[in-house]
Amino acid sequence: MNQYLDIHPDVAAAIAAGKPVVALESTIISHGMPWPQNAETAKKVEQIIRDSGAVPATIAIIDGRLKAGLSNEEIDTLAKAGLSVTKCSRRDLPFVIAQKQHGATTVAATMIIAAMAGIKVFATGGIGGVHRGAQQTFDVSADLQELAKTSVAVVCAGAKSILDLALTREYLETQGVPVLGYKTDTLPAFYTRDSDQTVDYNLQSANDIANFLKAKWEMQLHGGVIIANPIPEEFAMDKAAIDSAINQALAEMKEQGVAGKESTPFLLARVAELTGGDSLASNIQLVFNNARLAAKIAIAL
Repeated sequence: MNQYLDIHPDVAAAIAAGKPVVALESTIISHGMPWPQNAETAKKVEQIIRDSGAVPATIAIIDGRLKAGLSNEEIDTLAKAGLSVTKCSRRDLPFVIAQKQHGATTVAATMIIAAMAGIKVFATGGIGGVHRGAQQTFDVSADLQELAKTSVAVVCAGAKSILDLALTREYLETQGVPVLGYKTDTLPAFYTRDSDQTVDYNLQSANDIANFLKAKWEMQLHGGVIIANPIPEEFAMDKAAIDSAINQALAEMKEQGVAGKESTPFLLARVAELTGGDSLASNIQLVFNNARLAAKIAIAL
């Protein structure tokens, strides 16, 4: 595998020395927000991880090379290319590598490349899941399958609230993926701090979470762990306002026939428009919050 993988020197040195490293995805750079806000946000997340005592490793594909850790120039390249960059899940990696293209990694692809590099902790915004109406469409994010088999801990603000949270929760349970709440009994719903879904265990510290991960993986219980970290109170959105925006965006998506890997970027962008940009501001803050917790867990681990 390593013939396709480049590990940034800072990341390689940290891994070799047993220092804490936190992986970051790159779809948020290319598909999450416009230039130059996307590049600024990506660099700020990296700085938050450094300030917290860990080494950031933003993961992407540049010119057909898997990258664990990007330079500022590489972040700018992805950020400027924006939506023209291929959004990569597991199925897309061979194509993007073989064609020597740029690729932005989803949760699933980020987990795969992080695991190749030996990185155990990953911070993102929210995971993919089972889409609303999946009983008819079978639209289930590949993130959930990846969580079942790839041993990386994913710190997130729960599942994106555009999804069917109850079905997502059922799917994770079937796949044996533990859902840990960081100081919460309920599954956060991305823009809001809670939902009507529970977590498996409420753990009160980064140390407790690290002990859980250590026990799981030392027992050869392969697969990921979700660490659900609620958005900070001051940045959480009003549930009624966000639900209304999501319902409108879902109706428009159906009308316009948007489906597959285009559905999540469409919904997030439309929700941002309908909330006057409030949802994007919340999105950025919850990523920062997840980066801080991921650094603490990586240090404890």
